[in-house]
Amino acid sequence: MRKDLRVEDLDGFLDEPRLAIVATLRADGSVLLSPVWHEWRDGGFNVWVQAGNAKTRHLRRDPRVTIVVAEADQPMRGVELRGSARFIEDDVTETAQRIAARYVGDEEAAAYVGTLRGTDVIVRIEPGALRIWDYAGEFDAD
Repeated sequence: MRKDLRVEDLDGFLDEPRLAIVATLRADGSVLLSPVWHEWRDGGFNVWVQAGNAKTRHLRRDPRVTIVVAEADQPMRGVELRGSARFIEDDVTETAQRIAARYVGDEEAAAYVGTLRGTDVIVRIEPGALRIWDYAGEFDAD
């Protein structure tokens, strides 16, 4: 496994439209794992969520959060970021549009984002603890 990596060493891995998993803490201390759309931008993750959903409620109560983006196919690269969530509630539409377009294209993203105006926020997750892995070269090519 390659170690001591930077995000840039993963050859655009975070530019690909992969689902991320966000871990938040429920009031009883148990963990909620949620798949989310995201973008890596300016050294952290932006995650688009609805303002009243469970993830948002958890993070407003306790901003500790972990996000993981990983692939199941070789070379099995991944990024984990543990940090604190910060909410961006102004001018959400532009960021939401950019995030959605990664997954469904510009036209469908514009239609989808248009239906949620006023009910969504951007959760900003910045380092904290960043862990990056890449198993390139660990497996025999068939």
